[in-house]
Amino acid sequence: MADSTVRAAGVVVIKGPRSKPKVLLVHRPRHQDWSLPKGKLDGGEHLVAAAVRECDEETGIVPILSIPLGQQRYRTMGRDKTVDYWRGQVGKDNRFAPDDEVDKITWVTPDQAYRLLTYSRDSDFMRKALKAPRTWPLIVLRHAAAEKRSAFDGRDYRRPLTGPGRTQAKMLIPLLSAFGVESVVSSTATRCVATVKPYAAANRIAVRTKNALSEEGAVRRPKAVIAQAVQLAGEKKPIVVCSHRPVLPTLLQPFANSLSGSEARLLREPLSPGGMIVLHRTISKGRWGIEAVERHDV
Repeated sequence: MADSTVRAAGVVVIKGPRSKPKVLLVHRPRHQDWSLPKGKLDGGEHLVAAAVRECDEETGIVPILSIPLGQQRYRTMGRDKTVDYWRGQVGKDNRFAPDDEVDKITWVTPDQAYRLLTYSRDSDFMRKALKAPRTWPLIVLRHAAAEKRSAFDGRDYRRPLTGPGRTQAKMLIPLLSAFGVESVVSSTATRCVATVKPYAAANRIAVRTKNALSEEGAVRRPKAVIAQAVQLAGEKKPIVVCSHRPVLPTLLQPFANSLSGSEARLLREPLSPGGMIVLHRTISKGRWGIEAVERHDV
């Protein structure tokens, strides 16, 4: 029997200094309630993309996502519903346009939000978002689906993406955009560069290629892979780094060693082609820590 659970995604959007934050709320006339921006997934849509799209549609604010806040679960209209939330900041303001779904939005202080919000579950997620530290995402990405080694007549580093792999690369654009990626790093291999090139081209970002992240480079100098990971971890910007399945365990090693339990296991399980791990880093005085980890497939 098919799962009848309604899937939705939302964002707790916060602006202003940490000492005087303001939170974005929406008013839904059909329900006569105040809530956080959220909405149901379109068919086949990714949760991350849905969170950004719904916030844009309801409020005009295109958010940049930071750490995941978890999932709400409740019943509505006789069906189970789950809503995955992220903390977000303002990326772009397309201006609010009221409609039948959302007729008002407001930026309010946390105290005002606690009084306005209709549902205690929304207050709980807002509280988590306000407590969360500033983070920068480091996205570790496995290249999209490529031609099989046995079927390619040429040097392995030139092996291209398949048709479905090229589609996966295009599907990565809204996911990387959701996290506001500003820096694109890749193995020198054709299949890795081709995976991140659509996003880089759409955002006019140069791809930084690193031979240390290639399969051949990692075999010769595995310590250089770890050094590359540590260097990227200290960069105070949203980054994506694309490499190969055999290289990823070494690339993720410094982060896995700093974590335990389910988060460490997330880093040690193999990624599917086009899959990514998002490491939400705190960075202070040149030192980094991992505040949260999430994992996504395309």
